[in-house]
Amino acid sequence: MASDWEATIQAVDEEIRGLEAGLAAGALALAPTVDQALDLANRLMRAFAEAVGRDVGPDQDPLEVFKAFVKGDPSLTAIRDNVRELVYYRNCLAAGREDALPVNPTAMAVRTIRHIALYLRTRALKEPGLHAT
Repeated sequence: MASDWEATIQAVDEEIRGLEAGLAAGALALAPTVDQALDLANRLMRAFAEAVGRDVGPDQDPLEVFKAFVKGDPSLTAIRDNVRELVYYRNCLAAGREDALPVNPTAMAVRTIRHIALYLRTRALKEPGLHAT
């Protein structure tokens, strides 16, 4: 199972590097960036949960995946606010309330998904059989 985790964290890291390069070039649009960040967060949470032998169920909503993800391991709530931030951006965009977003939300979305990835990569070091490559 660790190999699936390692493959996922490496693939997600590459995608985040792509987002960071796009951000540096000023070439990222907010809505697709938020969607991609939420997808990456879901992939990370699902892969980590599977690697430690937990099922997060079929739900694709990031908040529902998160609830199942942290069940039984409260230390994983460390990324709660990061997941909520990305969901908040998505909800603001869906409601046409870009005015409610923070300054430079595209950069914030990229940095937020990087934070989630870094936390889970580091957290994997504490799990038997998982390696943070």
